[in-house]
Amino acid sequence: MEEKHFKRTLITTALPYANGPVHIGHLAGVYVPADIYARYLRLKGENVLLIGGSDEHGVPITLRAKKEGVTPQDIVDRFHGIIKKSFEDFGITFDIYSRTTSATHRDMASKFFRTLYDKGAFIEKTSRQYYDEEARQFLADRYITGICPHCGSERAYGDQCEACGTSLSPTDLLQPKSVISGNQPVMRETKHWYLPLDQYEPFLRHWILDGHTEWKSNVYGQCKSWLDMGLQPRAVSRDLDWGIPVPVEGAEGKVLYVWFDAPIGYISNTKELLPDTWETWWKDPETKIVHFIGKDNIVFHCIVFPVMLKAEGTYRLPENVPANEFLNLEGDKISTSRNWAVWLHEYLTDLPGKQDVLRYVLTANAPETKDNDFTWKDFQARNNNELVAILGNFVNRALVLTGKYFDNRVPVCGELTGYDRQTLKEFVEVRAGVERLLDTYHFRDAQKEAMNLARIGNKYLADTEPWKLAKTDMSRMATILHISLQITANLSIVFEPFLPFSMEKLNRMLNVSLLGWSRLGATDLLEAGHLLGTAELLFEKIEDEVIERQRWKLAETKKNNECNGYQAHPVRETITYDDFAKLDIRVGTILECTKVSKADKLLNLRIDDGLGGRTVVSGIANHYAPEELIGKQVCFIANLAPRTLKGIVSEGMILSAEGADGKLSVIQPQATVEPGSEVK
Repeated sequence: MEEKHFKRTLITTALPYANGPVHIGHLAGVYVPADIYARYLRLKGENVLLIGGSDEHGVPITLRAKKEGVTPQDIVDRFHGIIKKSFEDFGITFDIYSRTTSATHRDMASKFFRTLYDKGAFIEKTSRQYYDEEARQFLADRYITGICPHCGSERAYGDQCEACGTSLSPTDLLQPKSVISGNQPVMRETKHWYLPLDQYEPFLRHWILDGHTEWKSNVYGQCKSWLDMGLQPRAVSRDLDWGIPVPVEGAEGKVLYVWFDAPIGYISNTKELLPDTWETWWKDPETKIVHFIGKDNIVFHCIVFPVMLKAEGTYRLPENVPANEFLNLEGDKISTSRNWAVWLHEYLTDLPGKQDVLRYVLTANAPETKDNDFTWKDFQARNNNELVAILGNFVNRALVLTGKYFDNRVPVCGELTGYDRQTLKEFVEVRAGVERLLDTYHFRDAQKEAMNLARIGNKYLADTEPWKLAKTDMSRMATILHISLQITANLSIVFEPFLPFSMEKLNRMLNVSLLGWSRLGATDLLEAGHLLGTAELLFEKIEDEVIERQRWKLAETKKNNECNGYQAHPVRETITYDDFAKLDIRVGTILECTKVSKADKLLNLRIDDGLGGRTVVSGIANHYAPEELIGKQVCFIANLAPRTLKGIVSEGMILSAEGADGKLSVIQPQATVEPGSEVK
């Protein structure tokens, strides 16, 4: 594919959700790669914008606000500040970091919707959704809880069961309840607007599958999978009171769906930064747009947002979407709800001044095409064996020797040997390799190539041993240190995108300003006689006790999760005796038990209930083999409304207790009783 040349580059980063702080997974997946790329282009003297902001609408924010007894605005104000400071602390060089609750964004998103609406880009559909009569509002999926039809967990939400991980729709839940009022919701009709993605399939196939074969394999493959499955219309509005109101008459109580609202934030944040020239960055064909995201956002940035832009008609489409996969933590998936994460603000409290160590390790372990794992032992090893022993060691030896033997001034370069010339040739060649990798978004390999320059320097010093020449050949020693200092100055350039804090420190030690990328590979960056600054250690060794402290914190988190995850759940709202009396709980004998086809967690039980028998479908297949249950007496709810599960009419519910290990045990009478006996 022919390389395109652009006058400017617009870089966007996924908008973190403002219902909690950010962690190392966010940093590794999106923000460090984006910052490396932006810093690299700026060093080259290119015209660059790095645009970011907080995503501040949607149901999780309203749920957190309700739980804490505050307003959604209180929640987003708090976490927007925490997130923004974390990015600043780690050197993420946003030109603007704004938010989707800004006046500029509200206006931009409303106008964008209205433009598409007036062009007839949407289709209107009426559907039946759950409605809370007491709260007088339709319920988003996360506002509905109930019993999972697959595993029987009572903690399932309208979109997913937290216990077994099965994706659900609200109508799948048994005994659904509103999170707001606790009442059982009713079905009501509601109208929404949909973006007909299916109508844009030919455009997307040509634009992505034919036009962007250079995209990362994980991104291209996911796009192809979505297209091969066939796209469906996607709702752009929802019934909610927190968000940007749908700007159409008769749409009271409806807001823009957060997935439609959020990506417009890239545009509105650019407009907020550059109110007079923002369109140049979004509509001029000489602008290159690159979206940095995680893999869970690929569909929105490669399928949905491009369709939105195409439907509007005046915007540029992205040139690339170099999405990363997920970073795990100590072999387990990072989870904010389980507190299984390394939070950025906490990291800096525990390891102050070590932003670059984390940036380095996260880049070295970047999940560029597959999920990767962060461990504290690897963090320690990379710091001690690479940053300290290779990069820091070389810089320190070159500077300390110069200070000791040449009054801290760059010595004069004498006659070069063949080995000197070979070394110079090797480090001059580093630039082309690093550029090629950065231009194609291979940041992990680019950093490795940069470290190779430090390895070249270390080998050169180890082979030439200038410290042995102080009494025999000062001219030769001067030449060796002159070359070593040129390598050191080159290191300050090549590592600036990766380790900005450390390179600022190195520039002070070299007594130079930030050197531009065009000078990378030069052998005359420091003139003979140039006075250096004071030598310091660039990095310091991290001791075992520091790492063990971090591992202990994670172990405590895991221990708490194992306890809290299966402890007795909080007592539900108080009921009257009359409420309890409505439940008809009986004892029955299991006569037959078989697994339900295509439902791993379900068992089909035939029960002697003393009333002619009944069938009950129960989600306990992971806890009992069918043959274990035959002949057992169990307690069940006899007057539960029948419900069809996998084509089987279930006429009750088996009662089970959940132990500390998550195992379900059916409730049985201590002694055998007549089938149909009531539980009082």
